[in-house]
Amino acid sequence: MRRTTAKLADGREIVYFDDTPDAPPRTAADTRDLPTLQSSSEIRRDPLTGEWVAMAAHRQTRTYRPPAETCPLCPSEPGRPTEIPEASYDVVVFENRFPSFSHAVHDSGGQGLSTVDGIELVPRAPGLGRCEVVCFTSDHNSSFGQLTVPRIRTVVDVWADRTEAMSALPYVAQVFPFENRGEEIGVTLTHPHGQIYGYPFITPRTERMLEIASSYVDKNGRPVMGDVLEAERVAGTRVVETSEHWTAFVPSAARWPVEVHVVPHRQVPDLPALTSAERDDFAHLYSRVLKHLDSLYARPLPYIAAWHQAPVREGRDLAWLHLEVFSILRTKDKLKYLAGSESGMAVWINDVTPEAVAERLRNAFT
Repeated sequence: MRRTTAKLADGREIVYFDDTPDAPPRTAADTRDLPTLQSSSEIRRDPLTGEWVAMAAHRQTRTYRPPAETCPLCPSEPGRPTEIPEASYDVVVFENRFPSFSHAVHDSGGQGLSTVDGIELVPRAPGLGRCEVVCFTSDHNSSFGQLTVPRIRTVVDVWADRTEAMSALPYVAQVFPFENRGEEIGVTLTHPHGQIYGYPFITPRTERMLEIASSYVDKNGRPVMGDVLEAERVAGTRVVETSEHWTAFVPSAARWPVEVHVVPHRQVPDLPALTSAERDDFAHLYSRVLKHLDSLYARPLPYIAAWHQAPVREGRDLAWLHLEVFSILRTKDKLKYLAGSESGMAVWINDVTPEAVAERLRNAFT
């Protein structure tokens, strides 16, 4: 894989990752007249939950569902420059033009912690961090599930590369690669792409998982994910796919109507820690998992694919890397809405059993 770094017209970084042997040198310049990147993002801490909430009002003006002929993630053409200056690409990563977190955050009050309206209970800080867009292919009409296994393998290396790069930033506490797919999920750009967030704090979900992992290992002397993985592999009831290094299964307490966890058999904290063999194996298995998902309702499944990685500087001995893929589609044409119990109390109510979903996924694609 060849890696080429360049700059866009407003100073944002763009990185090309080429796995095609005869890919041309990446020398095209961004000819657009763009203002210098500036973000108004800030974070505020909820005094009742202790959770940080991001405020990013500048994102209201981000690109929203443009027609295919004006897609900003397609390669540039004569007279139509896009976010990618080159006329073609394999995989490309660039800083988000409308980031939730950014190194270019505007802070009129000076860098550092302050309060909202002088209320000591509600600290606020600049939304320092990094948000990147990952384009998986230059083919606008493709999808991650249609990628070749070698291309998926390239994307795994890209995720690992960017995780390492973001982890080196002093203001990033956790790196989160993810993909939103489908209009029902809220995707505003239909070109096959994902994102990577470098948060300035450890996310609430990760904090809770680390608390459980710490308590479990203190009591049992073993990692909780290791025991969950072994139990699921022995039972087999909820397993969708398995290989030498990975197992994909529907969790026994699934929240979503369609939910699959893809877990490595070896405890590693993050994507950079995976061996070459584990990355190869993941590419093969994940390709099949996505075919199961898209075959479930005989239509492209809207989903979120979320990588759970260890924070950058703590909890790395407790975390166990895994991918969570879930969908809000509970039937071919009905959505699972997060209503009163889920949204108000965070108590999930699933309309289908994990065992039934796992069986349907297995039978949907063989």
